[in-house]
Amino acid sequence: MLTILGKSPSINVRKVLWTCAELKLPFNQEEFGAGAMAVNTPEFMALNPNAMVPVIRDGDFVLWESNTICRYLAGKYGRSDLLPVDPQARAKVEQWMDWQATELNNSWRYAFMALVRKSPAHADAQAIAASIQNWNRHMEILEAQLQKSAAFVTGTEFTLADIVLGLSTHRWFSMDMERPELPAVKAYYECLSLRAAFMQHGRNGLP
Repeated sequence: MLTILGKSPSINVRKVLWTCAELKLPFNQEEFGAGAMAVNTPEFMALNPNAMVPVIRDGDFVLWESNTICRYLAGKYGRSDLLPVDPQARAKVEQWMDWQATELNNSWRYAFMALVRKSPAHADAQAIAASIQNWNRHMEILEAQLQKSAAFVTGTEFTLADIVLGLSTHRWFSMDMERPELPAVKAYYECLSLRAAFMQHGRNGLP
């Protein structure tokens, strides 16, 4: 059986949990991360030298990087609705997944660490304001895409791009900060909220 290593509050672990729920895939979960089993041990770092979650074990196969894990699971179980086979359609899904991981995540990191994690290393007011501004700018990019694409990020069908961006959207709405009115993003958030797996692993009270 698939084993997921990672603490449930982690946004990246929740990507994998949501994907498994969409796949109706049984799994075991071992809680690793802050406040749980340590990730900086030799045993864990033998699985992921970055000492980060999530990690999966699928038999003897070990994999890390949350978006890659989601792609692997969708591909293994033949879910071409979540990850299309057509090269162009697949590239669009992966484009938005990669944008979430590289551009969007980097925009919110400082503000999130300051406002939610209360990190002493992230207490610079100007840096917080700049991070919020950058985060909102990136969400405006998502707004523009959703105005063109209809219900979901890449079109009328729900894909892996919506899992990763759905969690990011929930985090944005969860923050106590100034944000612009983005009607397409708001409609998208409510549309995702019709999915039981999103309510369980996304809109579940965790930022």
